[in-house]
Amino acid sequence: MTHIATAYIDEHATRYIALADSIWQLAELRYEETASARLHIDALEAAGFRVTRGVAGIPTAFVAQWGESGPVIAILGEYDALSGMSQEAGALQCRPADDIANGNGHGCGHHLLGTASHLAAVAVAAQLKQSGQRGTVRFYGCPAEEGGSGKTFMARAGLFDDVDVALCWHPASHTGVFAASSLANIQAYFRFHGKASHAAASPHLGRSALDAVELMNVGVNYLREHMLPEARVHYAVTNTGGLSPNVVQANAEVLYLVRAPRNDQAADLYARVCDVARGAALMTGCRVEIVFDKACSNLLQNAVLNRVVDRHLHAFGAPSYSADETAFARRLQADTLTDDDIESASRSLSHAWRNPAPLFDRIDAYEPGNEKPLYGSTDVGDVSWVTPTAQCFVSCFAFGTPFHSWQLVAQGKTSLAHKGMLLAAKTLAASALELIATPALIDEARAELIERRHGKPYVCPIPPEVPLPFMRNRAS
Repeated sequence: MTHIATAYIDEHATRYIALADSIWQLAELRYEETASARLHIDALEAAGFRVTRGVAGIPTAFVAQWGESGPVIAILGEYDALSGMSQEAGALQCRPADDIANGNGHGCGHHLLGTASHLAAVAVAAQLKQSGQRGTVRFYGCPAEEGGSGKTFMARAGLFDDVDVALCWHPASHTGVFAASSLANIQAYFRFHGKASHAAASPHLGRSALDAVELMNVGVNYLREHMLPEARVHYAVTNTGGLSPNVVQANAEVLYLVRAPRNDQAADLYARVCDVARGAALMTGCRVEIVFDKACSNLLQNAVLNRVVDRHLHAFGAPSYSADETAFARRLQADTLTDDDIESASRSLSHAWRNPAPLFDRIDAYEPGNEKPLYGSTDVGDVSWVTPTAQCFVSCFAFGTPFHSWQLVAQGKTSLAHKGMLLAAKTLAASALELIATPALIDEARAELIERRHGKPYVCPIPPEVPLPFMRNRAS
């Protein structure tokens, strides 16, 4: 029975909505989520959880546990924001928030993600405590999902090795089991070192690091025809070598993110990108320094757990929306989204949704084996290689709202977002409690994981000698 956990969530909804709104307001970036983590920790300790801070050597990562016996259920939480995505709450136009000084914004809804997971863990503990049932629930405070692979570093440290099952969710514009695969990725800096010179008087004495960056980018563009169709390669020039065109640039840097369906494929493509960089350095007479930043694994689905989560999503049903909420979503769609946005969101569903409504008012059908590729990446993938893992999407925004957009940030404190967050908390709590009560399901999920890994052990895609990004930045 999950009525105790559900009642707990309903009773304490206002408090957790306030927690989510506070984290939205903080909008802290990867590995800098000090205040956001503290808000979670304080609330979890007040609920009777034992908190271990600074796990895996990450100051903003923590594990909060209730219980000491029985199955160990991990519920994963995130709370990092995105740079440059400040947006006024509730606005229907792109307008930075005056009261958020850091210029950041929760463009992926992690303030909701972490809070619902937190609330689910506390609700599970409340039911276990009242029922006397054996079970252990952990909330994992996971920083730096956006571009930092926090969970991958946590997996490298062995933090999920004794977990029986991991559950999580993600805010979205529809509701249903997250049944897609994701891309593995590797991110690295390519720092070129040349020789400065007067660009007019003695250009022949200079060796341009900026030329090397440009040649590398051209070379990688020629790779695109000869890599897997599902692979992706992105880059950002992070240092152009200065602002003076009359100086041959002695230093320049480009940051690359390489994605492919599997870890081995990402590693192969990354090696080819590195060869292009070395070629660019050779052509320009420069030296290249390659700095491995982070990586994450492809996501392994688990049909056993997905069915559990799907069952509880359908049992609770989609949120009901008021006329005012529907009108707001309809206006946001009409005024700020394109037909392509709506079509792209529809393509992610198991079945075509013709004439989409402003708000997704159903549960998307789960079809085992129909694992469409998701061309993004998530560090939940590394958890899924270590322990059976399931997650779901829950509608928190007008249908078609793109991730990493000002429109998503604008909706982050609305009642739409709060309703989705509470549904996610109930679904995670009910799923966790069913798994605790049915150890055979955990055994089935573990057997499926071993089969999907083809008997291979998890190997972290981040080499052991690679330091955490914030430690490397301090050293430099």
